[in-house]
Amino acid sequence: MAAVGDLHYTKGSQGLVQNLFANLSQDADILILCGDLTDYGTPEEAQMLAKELSATVRIPIVGVLGNHDCESGQEAAVKDIFVQSGVTILDGESCEIMGIGFAGAKGFIGGFGKYSLGAWGEAGIKSIVKEALDEALKLESALARLRSLHQIVVLHYSPIAATVQGEPTEIFPFLGSSRLEEPLLRHPVSMVFHGHAHRGSPEGTLLSGKPVYNVALPLMRANKADGPAYKVVHLSVAERAEVAAR
Repeated sequence: MAAVGDLHYTKGSQGLVQNLFANLSQDADILILCGDLTDYGTPEEAQMLAKELSATVRIPIVGVLGNHDCESGQEAAVKDIFVQSGVTILDGESCEIMGIGFAGAKGFIGGFGKYSLGAWGEAGIKSIVKEALDEALKLESALARLRSLHQIVVLHYSPIAATVQGEPTEIFPFLGSSRLEEPLLRHPVSMVFHGHAHRGSPEGTLLSGKPVYNVALPLMRANKADGPAYKVVHLSVAERAEVAAR
């Protein structure tokens, strides 16, 4: 599986996908996109990116939207454009590709651990917490429907603090929420991919010990000067055989 997020595709991004994924079919069987696919969340940007993905990527694509994809208030249209082009966009749903289960949601903000925002005070604060809880419930629902041996979670926002380390501490609450980790601990999650934290850390773990990968494109580029700017994770031969047997 190859994973990347934060493409931030604009009208001036032509050629981005071709350059980024030139050797993708040699590296992976499935592409995972972790949100902020577009920069301003316009249907025009989505159409241009969808066209380039269709022309360049020959493997199944699964992903989620990010906060930038919601900027213009047209996220439903943006999602539909990607879906119509063959990209599976998850928003509280799950799917199975090549025997691998995927559950996805955008996620939301709120902070981590004892520093998480509480539902106290002004209505605006309570609204933020409710949105974070709603996204966690979406993820819970998606995971509950999976019966796959391998369950891969796709997010935009981070569920843990470890993969946002490197960003200014002042903005940690805006990079993810521990509420997203709660459903991940109640289900047999194999690994988690997210984006959003451009200057974060590439890897961390859930409290369960399962890996979490921050695959924001700016971070991938900074850490892979001589290689492809996406994260590749391989299932072992034994794991692939076990999936096929099921």
